[in-house]
Amino acid sequence: MNIKNIHTLGELRVAGYMTKSIKEEIRQNLITKLKKQEPTFPGIVGYEDTVIPDVERALLSRHNILFLGLRGQAKTRMARQMTELLDEYIPAMTGSDINDDPRNPVSKFARDLVAERFLTSPPGNSLARCSWE
Repeated sequence: MNIKNIHTLGELRVAGYMTKSIKEEIRQNLITKLKKQEPTFPGIVGYEDTVIPDVERALLSRHNILFLGLRGQAKTRMARQMTELLDEYIPAMTGSDINDDPRNPVSKFARDLVAERFLTSPPGNSLARCSWE
């Protein structure tokens, strides 16, 4: 499914898009990366047999993670690289101040828009994930 080509809530529903939690999104994308045998945390050296497998297991188990350690132990680098496990685009309601999920709107504006137009209401521009570079 190419989410960039979807322009209405009806198209989003027909395409079978389902909202997923961030933990589930990270888990599914990590599984894909592991199946392709791609490095999960490229550029982090020395933790291939210790920290990285533990972090992968925690992400696969949908656990919360807290990095602790001394300076220079790649805590921030690993946290920033975890954003690569998020989907590139997510649908959001146009005009919503909080970028409501079209399948589960929270704000009154988005709920009213979905109720008013149902299948023709625009989910809006797909939001690209933020870059930390």
